[in-house]
Amino acid sequence: MAERYSSFTPGGTMWLLQRITAAFLIVVLAFHFFLLHFVNHADEVSFIVSAARMETLSYYSLMILFLVTATFHGVNGVYNALINQGLTGRKKRVVKTTLIVASVVLIVQGVRTANAWAGGVPL
Repeated sequence: MAERYSSFTPGGTMWLLQRITAAFLIVVLAFHFFLLHFVNHADEVSFIVSAARMETLSYYSLMILFLVTATFHGVNGVYNALINQGLTGRKKRVVKTTLIVASVVLIVQGVRTANAWAGGVPL
């Protein structure tokens, strides 16, 4: 089945963003797992260290960037998969609107959680 949506066409802007966000997520997750498993062996200790790091603006910013990147990557992937399955017309608009609303809710909740962890670090 040929792809119908240009986002996964090699060379397109959305195609490039999808690859960049995937690479970013892999690097950040690899770094996270390295720290978790080789630096702090106990979950409780790593949680305390992570909570202490949240008080710094750079770590807070990285968490928000990770949240936004993961949300974009996941939603764009789901949208492309549905479009490639033949979703068109009104259903396409409803799915797109639903995914955008879900993304906004996810990001707002993620920022609220990050603020709670950071002790109220402002955006």
